[in-house]
Amino acid sequence: MRSWLTLDMSFEEFRRLVAQHAPGGISATAIPGVLVSRMDDGGSPDESTTGTVLAIVAQGTKRLSVGGSVHDYGVGQYLVASVDLPVSGQFTDATPRHPALGLGLELRPEVIAELMLSSAADFHRAARGESSPPAITVGEVSPRLLDAAVRMLRLLDHPRDIPVLAPMIEREILWLIMTGEQGATVRQLGLADSSLSRVRHVVRWMREHFTEPLRVDQLAELARMSPSAFHRAFHAVTSMSPIQYQKTIRLQEARLRLIAGPGDIGATAYAVGYESPSQFSREYRRAFGASPSEDVASLRR
Repeated sequence: MRSWLTLDMSFEEFRRLVAQHAPGGISATAIPGVLVSRMDDGGSPDESTTGTVLAIVAQGTKRLSVGGSVHDYGVGQYLVASVDLPVSGQFTDATPRHPALGLGLELRPEVIAELMLSSAADFHRAARGESSPPAITVGEVSPRLLDAAVRMLRLLDHPRDIPVLAPMIEREILWLIMTGEQGATVRQLGLADSSLSRVRHVVRWMREHFTEPLRVDQLAELARMSPSAFHRAFHAVTSMSPIQYQKTIRLQEARLRLIAGPGDIGATAYAVGYESPSQFSREYRRAFGASPSEDVASLRR
């Protein structure tokens, strides 16, 4: 009984601290790499990219769609995103009186690699033998992980302690995730030559060159894999094919440009890499449920 009561009290403090320090939206904090979020409205699905992050929910429930996969996670759960993926996300129960609240920690591969190197050698070898894990996974928050998250948030009220204690708590949180039920995804981030790291390298290149024609054999060469092995690894990590990934990035970029300012739809299509405005309009409607002009007008309203 006492352990359940303690866990419930810790979650209450976790919610209070996030609410106290989250002004609205996703906000950086005084602790490097630590984010807090507050969403007052579920609204329609939002198109964005994940970044490489650990997200712990303090209040609310979120649905995240990437490729053909759907991930639901809520209070008492965390989500790990190890590759920067285009996703569609929506809080299903957020209201101004009951906002969605959460804590985010950016995942730094160099810190994960340091932890792996300082651990037992067999642990490091085991990580090398793991197959390509999915880039997005959901797990249950343990009492130890919750305790570390609460201690990290408490530092925001004691800024003098941040430079010394925050890196220690970051390492503790990463270690608990690495050795937990979803540890394979995090461990692969620490291996420079893992299939996940190779896919991350290609994804980074694709985001910087999304307007260029796609050649899978060129991407496979960049990943130092055969085309067939690269295609399998890319789909295992991202839940989509390279062509689907590029298409999603192009459409998200086009949507942002059209929302930012009125522009010619055909010119926007060419600017993001499409050779045909009609094909662009068809794929835009398929992705967002309306034509470019209808969608942008609705969003501006």
